[in-house]
Amino acid sequence: MTQSDNRNTSNEGCLKKGDWAIEDIPMKEALLLVERWHYSKGGALTACYRHGLINKASLEVVGVALWMPPTKAAAQCNYGGDFRKVITLSRLAIHPDTPKNAASFLLGGSERMIRKDGRFEFLLTYADTWQGHTGAIYKATNWDYLGETKPTEVWVNNEGRMMGKKRGPVNLSKLQMEEQGFVLQGKFSKHRFGKNLIK
Repeated sequence: MTQSDNRNTSNEGCLKKGDWAIEDIPMKEALLLVERWHYSKGGALTACYRHGLINKASLEVVGVALWMPPTKAAAQCNYGGDFRKVITLSRLAIHPDTPKNAASFLLGGSERMIRKDGRFEFLLTYADTWQGHTGAIYKATNWDYLGETKPTEVWVNNEGRMMGKKRGPVNLSKLQMEEQGFVLQGKFSKHRFGKNLIK
């Protein structure tokens, strides 16, 4: 669900913390960044947190972390506490020309903002094997590996946008997905990672 493993790290310099800030950004701007830099080309229209990575010199937003509640089943599967205290990193997108540690800087700052807010106890995220992601950024930032999900269908349209078959309470059929211009890419699993904020 996130994008981190395969981004361009050709910039040899590392990010200097004093030159960057992490702040809340508007949902509209966050979605534009996801469409531009995330392989899914889109996401949910709402989020509990929308944290942007901002270059202080240019004031340009060059990265975004979007967080939203998981399904009750996903929360309970991964956390033994109150399922309402789980929040999922649904999208992590970074401009390809940022310093190579920009994604981990954004992720760490975003985690601290969530911890300070105090509403959630457990962070959850996924690395998509369809994209060849292994979750390297989560391993490097001390998340716990929780295993793989069951393989699920991946659908993509001719613009590269991913879309699931579920639309609110309704699951679309194969024919309905195809009528909307989506092509089945196959079934793929995801690596699950979690971080307990109250340890």
